Parts: sequence; C-alpha cells; structure tokens
Amino acid sequence: MALKETRVFIYILRQTNQMGSRIDDEDADTVVGGPSYPVKYKGLKKSDRIDESYDSSSTHPRKGVSLHDFSKTADYALEERAFFVPIGKDGVITALEKIDKQLRDSGRTGLLSNKVPVSWTGREVAPGFLGLIKHGGLPKILTKPGRYPGFPLRNWWARKWCGTKGLSDTAIQFQGLTVVQVSQNQAAVISDPQNRIFVIKNSGFVAYAIDGTYDVLAIVDQTHLSNSIKDSVTGATLGSIAEIKMRSRIASGKEQEYVVALFLNIPANNCAILQRGDDLELLPAGQHYITNPNVTLRGLFTLGENQLEMPTKDIFTRDQVPVGLRIYLKWQLMEPLKLTTHGYNTPYDALRDKTQSILTQIVAHLDYSSMVKQRSLGPDNLDDGTDPSSAFLDALRTRAMDEMHEAALEYGIILKDLAVIDRQFKGEIASTMDKLTTRALQAQVEAANVDRENSNKVKQEEGALAVARIKAQSRNTQADSEAYSVIAAAKAQAERTKIEALAEAEAIRLTAEADAQAVSVRAAADAKVTDQFARGMEMRRVEVTRVQAFGNKTVFVPTDGTGVQMGNAMAVGMAAGMANGLGA
Repeated sequence: MALKETRVFIYILRQTNQMGSRIDDEDADTVVGGPSYPVKYKGLKKSDRIDESYDSSSTHPRKGVSLHDFSKTADYALEERAFFVPIGKDGVITALEKIDKQLRDSGRTGLLSNKVPVSWTGREVAPGFLGLIKHGGLPKILTKPGRYPGFPLRNWWARKWCGTKGLSDTAIQFQGLTVVQVSQNQAAVISDPQNRIFVIKNSGFVAYAIDGTYDVLAIVDQTHLSNSIKDSVTGATLGSIAEIKMRSRIASGKEQEYVVALFLNIPANNCAILQRGDDLELLPAGQHYITNPNVTLRGLFTLGENQLEMPTKDIFTRDQVPVGLRIYLKWQLMEPLKLTTHGYNTPYDALRDKTQSILTQIVAHLDYSSMVKQRSLGPDNLDDGTDPSSAFLDALRTRAMDEMHEAALEYGIILKDLAVIDRQFKGEIASTMDKLTTRALQAQVEAANVDRENSNKVKQEEGALAVARIKAQSRNTQADSEAYSVIAAAKAQAERTKIEALAEAEAIRLTAEADAQAVSVRAAADAKVTDQFARGMEMRRVEVTRVQAFGNKTVFVPTDGTGVQMGNAMAVGMAAGMANGLGA
C-alpha cells in the first residue's frame, strides 16, 4: 500500500513539473517577495523571468527544495509607464522636475509653478514642504521655500491654495499627482489607472495619471502584520498575515471590497505552502507578499518538534471489550509539500488517522486480561518475558512505533516518540472489573492504614523508651556532677583548714619570738640601769602597771622568804575549811 502511494506521489510531482513549464502569460504577474527600486526594467517583457537574488529583503529556500516558476515572475511596477518616475538618491523634487519636463515635452501643462517666492507677504512654504495649488483642476506645485503673494489678481483668478505637504511624507495624492516613499520596513500597495496592483518596497515613485488615478491602498508594516496565525492543535505561532482590500464600484452602483494583496511574515523554522491550480510551492521563512489572484495561501507550517496527548476512538479487544486509549505523540514535519499533496492541513490530522488505524489492528489481537495488567504502555514499561501476554504488549510498543514511523514518512513527518499513557475500558465487564479493582484498592488502603497505625504505635513506644533512657542518663549525669561537687567542696575545705592552721601557728611563733625578743631587749635595757633611784622608779612603775592590770583590791603574796611560808599556810587553811564545809 505504501509503495503504491509513493508511486502515485511521484507521478503527481512529474505532472506538476510539466504543468509548471506550460504557464501562460496571464500567470506571469505573480509577485512573491517582489523587488524594490532601483531596478533595470528597460526592454522587459511580461514573459521574461526576474532574478530576485539582488533583493536583500527576499528569502531563499533551503537546499533541496524546488520552487516553482510563479514565485519568480515580474510585477506591474516594472512596466514602462508614462509620467512615472522612480525616486532616486536626488529626492522628490528631482523626480517632480523630470515629470514636469515630460509633460511639457508632450505638449501638456507643466506640473511645477513658475511663481517666484518673496519674503514679505503671502502664503508661506517652509523648507522641507511642497505648496499645493489647484489651477483650473490641474495641480501646480511650489517647490521653493518662501512666501507667495496673492496678487496680481490675474495670477489667482482660477487658482486655489490647497495647503502644504512634507517632502518626506509617505504618500501624497493631489489632483492626479501621486508621490509615494516607503522606508525599509514598509511596503506600499498601489493600484494603477487600469486597476492593476503592484507593491513598492524600500523605495518610492512620483506619478501623474492622465487617465485614471494611482491609488495608495495601504502602507504595510511588514514585521507587524494584523492577523497572527496559530496552530489550532498545538497552539504554536506559525506566522502573521495581512489582507489588503480595494473598494470597487460595480454596475449596480454599490461598492464592494476585494482582496488584492496578501502579506506574510513567516518566523524562522516555519514555512508556507502556496497553491496555483494543482501546483504547490514551498515558501521559506521571511517577509513575502502575493498580488496574483491565481495564487492562494494553502497553509502555514512549523518545522520544529511538536508533542501532543491524543485520545483515540473506542477500540474492541479480541474478546469484544471496548477500550479507549490516550496516547502521546512527538513528531517533526520535514517536508510540508508531501503533507499538503496528500490533502492534510496539519500533521496532526495525518497522524491521527494513521494512529487510529494501526492501534485498531493491534488491539484487536489483544485480550482484555492482557491489557488490564498495565496502566501505561511505553518504552519505560518493559516486561521480563515470563508473562504469556507480554508478546502482545511488545507488539503494541514495537509494531505500532515501526508502522507509525513508516506511515509518517509518507507525509513528510518524522515520528520521534509514541506511547500509550492511559487506557479506559468500557462496557459491563469493564464496570465489573472497576468494582473489583475498587474493592481491592479499598482493602489495600485499609491494610495500609492498619500498618500505618501499628507503625505509629511502635514508633511512639520507641520514642517513649528513648525519652526514658535519655532521662536516666540525665539523672546519672546530674548525680555524678553533685558527688563531684561535694568531693571538691570537702577537699577545698580541708585545704582551707590546713592553710589556716599553718598560718595561725606561724603567727603564734612569730608573736612569741617577737615577745621574747622584746623581753630580752627590755631585760638588757634594765640591766644597763645602774642608778638605784632609777631602778626604784622602774619597780614602782611596774607595780602601778600590775595594779592597773588586776585591780586595786587584789592582794599580792610574795614568792620568796617569809611571805612564801605565810602564803602556803593560808592556802592550807582555806583548803581545810572548804573540805569541812563540803562534808557537812
């Protein structure tokens, strides 16, 4: 089947190439990414081919892509026209002077006024502006800056002042005179006196129409077109277009709008397909325009990678159980001409039909029991080969991918990934299995809850045990700390007592030594006194000191001689009396 479709496709391409060589002159007016002034158009015929390689704004197709002839033909702007002068580097005034000379040489009224400006009164024309005068229905242009007075009256009898226009204005239209100047990013769509359409880019012209008018239909910003085109499936931006319309009056007197030009801005890595009859053309990324009504836009495409999740229609298994699959596709469009030749507008449309067909054939050989075991079928879900149904699952993974890849190549698409990410069974059997599955899941959930509760209790006990162990360790540490504190305090107290005793003994020894030394010094001093009177006085001072120390009622007993004996007798008598008193 694939070989037959390939042969048909080759036959269509051959017929297309033969038809392209027989294009008649009517189709030679298409402009796609047309040229900009200045160009060499003298002696050019409508059947001649125009090489656009000089135009910096034109884009070139990729290598290996053949473009048809209708994208390289000339447009109406290149024809020889009377009173039509391109604006060169000398500017608008030079072009006006050339048209004025052509009019005068042909015996017609000139375009430029012969009035000479003054500096003291009249209508003012500032530098960089043109003065517009309507003289008997014909235009008169003032190009020199200054003031233009309103007398003598004979000069203004049939004239009307119509204001001024800037020399750099994009478009000026006045009494049959048309001036158009566009910048690098602009394009002017012009309708000539025969209602033929041409486009001016990167340049300008000055024209005076004797029969009809040159109408400026639109000035287009080529990088910011009005309508953005998005892929209806993936949402990717494919490009932007702008349709230029012309209002025409028909026989009934009503005015209708007709599309006369189509502008395209195609981003990088995207393309467009143009169609003329049965002929197709690949248009690469860039800025383009189309003015031939025989050429239409078939569609815009992206050449980048795309991915999408796609549901399938219900498919019956071998045991007649309906199942709906949800698959994941990842693809890249490489040859849009093949896709459009087969009649598809998006790669998704081609892949969807083929995917549905191939999966229907594969699932028709699978049993319900073999499919219910796996939730998703893809390269990451591999069997160990022991399951008797794994052969069917392998066929779903490998055969579907192989057949889809081969089928996608026929449409110019490379299929990079295919996986079944979900399935949903339908019917009574599926309902019963869902109930059983729900019960099994509930049992699993309950068992999991019980295990979780037991695990929580065990963890709580383990936590309490760990807390008790930590508390015991804390108490042991605290007791060791207190015992150490008591021992340290006792050692410190003993050391203190020892130090105090040593200090006190040392103080007593030092005091005794000092007292002994003082007594020795006093004795030595007393021994040196030889005067009897001095000795007597010292004895009396000692007596006074002793009385002061013990009181004036104290009786002092002599320690030697008769006094000693009397003292002993008195002591014995007092002792005997005290003994008798105790006995009674």
